[in-house]
Amino acid sequence: MSPVRIIDASYVGVPETAAPPPGPIRFTAMEALWVVFPVLQHVLLYEADHDMPPFDAILLSLRSSLAATLGSFAPLAGKLVHLEETGDVGVSCSASDGVRFVVAECDADIGRLAGDEEHDLRVLEGLVPEVDMSQLPAPVLAVQATRFQGGVAVGVTVHHGVADGRALWTFVEAWAAVCRGETPATTPCFDRSLVKLPGGEELARSVLRKVAPNLPSVAPPSSLVEERKRFTRRTFTLDAGDIQRLKQRIVHLAESHGAPLPRPPSTFTAVVALAWTCFARCKPFSSEDDAQLFFFADTRDRLDPPVDAGYIGACLTGSLSKLPVPELRGDHALAAAASEVQDKINKVKEDPVAGWNFFTLIPDACLDRIMNISGSSGFRAYEVADFGWGKPRRTEPITMNHDGQVALMRSRDGQGVQVSVSLLQPAHMDAFKSSFLELLK
Repeated sequence: MSPVRIIDASYVGVPETAAPPPGPIRFTAMEALWVVFPVLQHVLLYEADHDMPPFDAILLSLRSSLAATLGSFAPLAGKLVHLEETGDVGVSCSASDGVRFVVAECDADIGRLAGDEEHDLRVLEGLVPEVDMSQLPAPVLAVQATRFQGGVAVGVTVHHGVADGRALWTFVEAWAAVCRGETPATTPCFDRSLVKLPGGEELARSVLRKVAPNLPSVAPPSSLVEERKRFTRRTFTLDAGDIQRLKQRIVHLAESHGAPLPRPPSTFTAVVALAWTCFARCKPFSSEDDAQLFFFADTRDRLDPPVDAGYIGACLTGSLSKLPVPELRGDHALAAAASEVQDKINKVKEDPVAGWNFFTLIPDACLDRIMNISGSSGFRAYEVADFGWGKPRRTEPITMNHDGQVALMRSRDGQGVQVSVSLLQPAHMDAFKSSFLELLK
């Protein structure tokens, strides 16, 4: 496909009437873990129809609505800084800050790009703004609008320590609402004191000393960046009927195996069990190996006291599971996987901060045999990203860091689940697809 060409870049500032935070917003320990793995990127692809305005009008509305939205989300226009006097990392805001707004163009067919099961990563990666977050101070947020023949793309790059997936979509929802001339449904909250972790700010500093000993340099491992460029990416979509049949099959398999589930599997549990089973079958693991699963859980609602739904930050806890490879290749694999996922979710509910430091799980993990789940089947990306010209035809996460990463979100119809898969070897992806389709029959 045709390359993406940058034609302009400027900055959108915070309205003068907006009051900046009184001081730097210091990272919590949960956020400090993301300092060297910073980039969270998504692209939204919109196909033109009779309701889509000209590109110049789109740019004007995106810029003006972004400026208005930053009145409530001012820290996203700030910079991530190293506070040398205390050893913290935090977001510093000033009147001169702004969000970089990139304008680009591409001659590719947006319909094909949005419709292809297998991704053209070279083009997709050009639709999100490049942001150097390897050295502090660093930008927190950048956006990009790209003109296509027959549509437009909106790309967002945000520092993962400042916003997890839920926070990203809260921002996009607010920006889109303002662009439509409506009032955002959620009031953002940046108060880090709401996240109560043992050790408080000193715990965050101790995390930073371990994960980023060379502050203000926070460069990720170069091997990670290079491997990412070679990934094969595909997206699968399960509709409501697929999910219902999958849940019924899991219940039936569990009962026939003499180990009924204590409750029917949730959509997240069922989809993750399916993906984990496919992962174990697509890789050339030894029958003596175990296949591993890692996923994040949003802890906002589970902390004591709970954190506001509009909290803009990273508020995640990690969970690691293992099952023998033969068990995930057997006749009752879906039930075994679902039971394990369900058990780990229950443990998160019982102790929502037990896995906050997901780096402590790494010694027990084998990166060659682990599937990493990001996103959530509950993320309403398609529903919230209507800027006034309809829902996106496609939205995709761009930065997937692992050979075996799976990103979830609710599908475009609002009923199913979109499953984006990243694998290093095309042959493994073909095998994953074959298992995926077979298990859904």
